[in-house]
Amino acid sequence: MERAGSTQNKTLKIALTGGIGSGKSTVLEILREAGYPVFSCDEIYRKLQTDGAFLAQLEGIFQGVVQDGVLNRKKLADTVFGDAEALKKLNTLTHPLIMQRLHAAMEKYPIAFAEVPLLFESGRQGEFDRVFIVYRPTNERIAAVCRRDNLSESEVLRRIKNQADYEKIIQEGHTVIYNDGNFVNLKEKVLSALEKITR
Repeated sequence: MERAGSTQNKTLKIALTGGIGSGKSTVLEILREAGYPVFSCDEIYRKLQTDGAFLAQLEGIFQGVVQDGVLNRKKLADTVFGDAEALKKLNTLTHPLIMQRLHAAMEKYPIAFAEVPLLFESGRQGEFDRVFIVYRPTNERIAAVCRRDNLSESEVLRRIKNQADYEKIIQEGHTVIYNDGNFVNLKEKVLSALEKITR
């Protein structure tokens, strides 16, 4: 059963973000277990990738990334990572579609969380009432993504280079959850942050 928040007739929308490999999905799971509705831009994007109209638009911009009606994710990634202009084109297409679906889903609840990986890069932090940033040391992020996605260190660094500078962003007054210990330690930090916004 999902928890109600303290707002009336308005959703308290909280964005959860952080660099690749920071532990966002783990924090999202902790929030889900605590009874809060949680959403993921990545999940919405995955559903979009099976939408025929979206795939047609994608193929129109990046010829050859859709084959037999199926998106070749690796080919798309190889096309946009390392090419700032191509990445901008992809984000310009996908971000508005993802955010439209996300907000529609969140607005059904008094309080809801959303994992938004490129929140600051897309300049959409103002669409949310609060921002939780999951912060993890860069070397640990690289190691985690190498293991998870079977990528080389240089491939992970390319992705990190395309993301916001969280070293600077964590100084801006948002709620920062430091993922620098074990799971139990991380869970305690998440629940502590929840207490401060829901009491």
